[in-house]
Amino acid sequence: MYINQFDYEVFFVKDSKLFRNRVIFLFDVLGTMLIYLISVMFVLGFKETTIKIVNFSGIALSVLISLCGAYLLNGIYRILWAFAGAKDYIKICMSSVIAMLMSVLLTFVLRYAFPVKYTGMFPTALKICALTAFVTCVFSIFIRMFIRVLCKIPMKKTEIKHEIDDNAQKVLIVGAGTAASMLIKDLPVNDNLDFNIVGLVDDNPMKRGSTLCGYPVLGDRNSIPGLCKSLEVDQIFIAIPSASSTDKNEIIEICSKTKAKIKIVPAIDQAISLPGQKTSMFRDVRIEDLLDRVPIELDNDEISGYIEGKVVLVTGGGGSIGSELCRQIMLYNPKTLIVVDIYENNAYELQMDLSRHYPDNPPVVLIASIRDKERLETIFEEYKPYIVFHAAAHKHVPLMEVSPGEAIKNNVFGTLNVAMCADKYDVKRFVMISTDKAVNPTNIMGATKRMCEMIVQGMQKISDTEFVAVRFGNVLGSNGSVIPLFKKQIEEGGPVTVTHKDITRFFMTIPEAAQLVLQAASYAKGGEIFVLDMGKPVRIYDLAKNMIRLSGYTPNVDIKIEVTGLRPGEKLYEELLMSEEGLTKTSHEKIFIGAPSAVTMEELKPSLDMLHEATESNDIDKIKDIVEKVVPTYIKNSDFVNKVKEEAKN
Repeated sequence: MYINQFDYEVFFVKDSKLFRNRVIFLFDVLGTMLIYLISVMFVLGFKETTIKIVNFSGIALSVLISLCGAYLLNGIYRILWAFAGAKDYIKICMSSVIAMLMSVLLTFVLRYAFPVKYTGMFPTALKICALTAFVTCVFSIFIRMFIRVLCKIPMKKTEIKHEIDDNAQKVLIVGAGTAASMLIKDLPVNDNLDFNIVGLVDDNPMKRGSTLCGYPVLGDRNSIPGLCKSLEVDQIFIAIPSASSTDKNEIIEICSKTKAKIKIVPAIDQAISLPGQKTSMFRDVRIEDLLDRVPIELDNDEISGYIEGKVVLVTGGGGSIGSELCRQIMLYNPKTLIVVDIYENNAYELQMDLSRHYPDNPPVVLIASIRDKERLETIFEEYKPYIVFHAAAHKHVPLMEVSPGEAIKNNVFGTLNVAMCADKYDVKRFVMISTDKAVNPTNIMGATKRMCEMIVQGMQKISDTEFVAVRFGNVLGSNGSVIPLFKKQIEEGGPVTVTHKDITRFFMTIPEAAQLVLQAASYAKGGEIFVLDMGKPVRIYDLAKNMIRLSGYTPNVDIKIEVTGLRPGEKLYEELLMSEEGLTKTSHEKIFIGAPSAVTMEELKPSLDMLHEATESNDIDKIKDIVEKVVPTYIKNSDFVNKVKEEAKN
């Protein structure tokens, strides 16, 4: 943006990169010749210069060719000097050194090509070459820095305009580092943004009292409330993407004491999006910004190795995890992505989204229930998937407590249907999405997912397909999670309901979970239960407070937090590993493997037959009794169901 204004105002040719480079090249040529003459004068003395200058014409030509050649080869004329950094200026210095060596080499060649003319001149020529190269390097850097200053003149004008604009939003920036510098440079020249930057704050005492891009560093984080009040700040931009979740929590808590809206500058990996998606240099603070999550590094070659050019099928593809799996899978260029889901609205939205981003390879979206084995067999027979990601499941704990038969029909027998089709139609790998609620379950949903894990490990013993499961905790923003509930309660003015003040849960973002599932699948050999590192457990009460703050309210002042008591079957904390399971590392620091179970399909068959019979009877107590026999770690609790029945009668 700066360079276009510079072209028009200085060279009278807008958007003419070629013309601009020619002008800079001409400056270099003329400057080199002038510097060469000055170097000859300096080395030979003024009196001898006019006599000897003709004899050094060949050396002058070698210096000119060497310097311009080195600059061209190193791409000096492709650099946008309005945005140049230290590396670009170092490039000029390196090019000048190369030019000096080239000119010395050419001078050496001239000495032997014209022995009479250049006899005795070689030492002097070396001095001239070295001096010319050094001064030219300084001159080139000066010219380009001068260009950079000229390019920034329009920005300075814009800054002045904003400073006197009384209608603009007043902004205080938290952080005085690289992110803040980039933000400051972009804000004044963006026509869509109307902000006045009043200053910055930073915890580094060395920065206080200094300026960044012309704006003063006014204090540290503790100064924020006072500064916001005295300067009448409208918005606070947190420009410290590398800060820990603890620091971000503290800063947001301080910022929430003001009336200013809070925005955050994301890290560069979060700002980059899929093709067609818009990015912004800042956004609203999200709850995941407060989680202490280390960015994930994936082995893309391993993932690509089993996805690229293959037919991939995802059940429950319209759900929170399933849809993100589909988006991540498409990044690895599958031959065909088959999306299977019973809920048409979500499936349709995903189809439109992926078809827009990948018009040359749109997904095949099929409406089908995993309970319908005949429909599944038709799909498997027609498309012959190479790998299956099984994400379809009923997962709402309270609903499944009231309707345990439906949980078993969908989760247990649905999984069995998909697994048997995978075996029958020679699927290479079957990956089931499990949950931390499968560990020592206290509810039907968790118990059914534990049974799914048992089916996966049992099928591994009788099939050539590699059957594995991936177990992890809650994902932020998924359908039915606590985040959407809290958002709705806050929008309605509260209260925000938490079942227990000390209840904790593991959380990860949806993209993070999907990425780790894909990585875990690349390690599959068959029979494993992969356990994902969920980081530190999050206290739900603290989560509620943070969400209220992020919405611009004060917890328990503007919006109350109400503790309602634990629901039957609900734990204070979740587990990711059963006591009888071992734990081994993989090459990825966030993925572990639980020891394979000894369960077989032959042992499971009587239990599955009993469950099938129980679900047909719709007897909730009978169903739970059988589940308790099939899953020894399950602790049943019927109090919640009885309470619901009583409320319904009343």
